Amino acid sequence: MSSFPGSPRLLKGAIVGIDPSNPVASVVIFQYNPKELKRSLDPRISEGGSSEASRLMGAPVETITLSKLEIDASDQLEIADQNAVDMGIYPQLSSLEMLIYPKSSLVMANTILLATGTMEIIAPEAPLTLFIWGPHRVVPVRITGFEITEEEFDVRLNPIRASLSLTLRVLSYNDLKVSHPGYGIFLAHQIVKEAMASIGSVSDLRRTGIEEI
Repeated sequence: MSSFPGSPRLLKGAIVGIDPSNPVASVVIFQYNPKELKRSLDPRISEGGSSEASRLMGAPVETITLSKLEIDASDQLEIADQNAVDMGIYPQLSSLEMLIYPKSSLVMANTILLATGTMEIIAPEAPLTLFIWGPHRVVPVRITGFEITEEEFDVRLNPIRASLSLTLRVLSYNDLKVSHPGYGIFLAHQIVKEAMASIGSVSDLRRTGIEEI
């Protein structure tokens, strides 16, 4: 879809999985930004007596739902992009899916440990997953829901168009260790939000003052 001359360039949202052993394995820039982003915030309020009723125990539990996130290989197929011709959008779907799979190498290593009599196996840690929605919203998340509807296929049955729904649980400093890189990322996100809130309050006060005059 062409834009009007001089119109600002629309930034693309993204989900990025940071894995030191494979830094480009899970980088998904949205081909088309979803038309709707739903957010729910559940406050962490003290469950103590009346003296504790107004105390906040931490950042709210935030859930982000992205609906009708579309991936389409049409543009790539028009220019005969070799990856799209050979595999459709299977690589893009796989990049997202790998955010909720343990690495196969770790699965095999744990299988060998179990076979040799190791009693306790530590579950592999998921990559640090970031949801990026413009310069002011970069937050660590965990994918808690993932639905894919594959809508069209090529002659090899590779998907060439799909619609996705994602549910993301934002991870705050209540969920992460201080040493975890996501801890600082979320704290920076909250500082940006506090600055935005101050800007909004000042704007409202100015607007109210003008209306009274």
